[in-house]
Amino acid sequence: MAQLLVALCRFDLRIPGVTSLKEKRHVVKTLTASLRQRFNVSVAEVDHHDLWQRTAIGVSAVGSEGFHLKRVMHEVERHVERWVEVEIIDVELTLHGAED
Repeated sequence: MAQLLVALCRFDLRIPGVTSLKEKRHVVKTLTASLRQRFNVSVAEVDHHDLWQRTAIGVSAVGSEGFHLKRVMHEVERHVERWVEVEIIDVELTLHGAED
C-alpha cells in the first residue's frame, strides 16, 4: 500500500492598497481560484478575516511522494510571489503522514 502524505502550506500575506473588506475579498477570491485551477490544490482563507490589508491562506495537497508534494508547494509559492496584489510576510510548509 502506498504511503499517504498531506502537504500543508500557510501563507501570511499583506494586501497593500485595498481600502475595504470588499476589495480584500476580491483579491483573495481571485488568488485562491487561480491556485485551485492551476495546481489542483485545496485553498482556504484561514486567518485575519476582519483586517483589510492582511490575510492568511492555507493550501493543501495529497499524494504519495514527498518530493512531488514539496515541488507542487514550491510552485504554488512562486505563483503567490508573482501575484502583484499581495506581499508574502511568511510561509510555512509542513508534510504529514498517516503516523502523524
